[in-house]
Amino acid sequence: MKIISIYFGLLFLLTGTILAQELTGPEIIDKVRELMNQENVKGMMTQTIETTSGQLRTFEYEYFAANKGEKTLMRYTKPRRVKGLAFLITNYADDIWIYFPRTGRVLKKASHFKKQKVQGSDFTYEDMGSGEAWIEEYESRRLMDEKAEGFDCFKVEMVAMPEENPTYSKMVIWVRKSDFSTVRIAYYNDKGVHEKTLYLRDIQDVDGIPTAMTMVMENHLNNTRTEMKTISVTYNTTYPKNFFSERELKR
Repeated sequence: MKIISIYFGLLFLLTGTILAQELTGPEIIDKVRELMNQENVKGMMTQTIETTSGQLRTFEYEYFAANKGEKTLMRYTKPRRVKGLAFLITNYADDIWIYFPRTGRVLKKASHFKKQKVQGSDFTYEDMGSGEAWIEEYESRRLMDEKAEGFDCFKVEMVAMPEENPTYSKMVIWVRKSDFSTVRIAYYNDKGVHEKTLYLRDIQDVDGIPTAMTMVMENHLNNTRTEMKTISVTYNTTYPKNFFSERELKR
């Protein structure tokens, strides 16, 4: 009986290895999509920006997302000078509204605004609110597997389709083989230069979902760095019908 158990255990491991070897780039990215873009998310995060001069600026904000990232609402809670400042990002970052608490005004931004930095950080509005839409703008192919951040990873290159004209001309993604968690993403600008790298660390199980509790974006051209740490997060949440609206933005 023990011999039979060992046999089936080895067979299971061998089958898993063969399946991993046969996965294509698009299939790996589909697994990543399923994992990264949960239906609804609610959380609290800190954002620390390291400027070119080495100065640190730290913010805290609430984060709400729905429909697998199609709608996102961010509201700053600290420090006092930005408390209440809020962003509503919908239609996968094609529509952006900003609420300024000092004036009580809401401004609608043009679609190209999504390429701008959020509060001077190394994350753009598109990085924060594009959900899974970006995947449709790239063709992916699997590269040679390699270790990244200490894990055995799939390595996938995603090249922009010319007709889509996305922000980045190419991305290279390292995906942890054990659970398809992304651990690193390299971003290349429209000139083909490696501009930024995102590191996803301290991956923990949250509501059954592997979740990076720390994300670090390094800008290699500006020599700046932004770290985002998760204070709390849950995927078991629902939102009222009109939650993602200007009215909620002003709350």
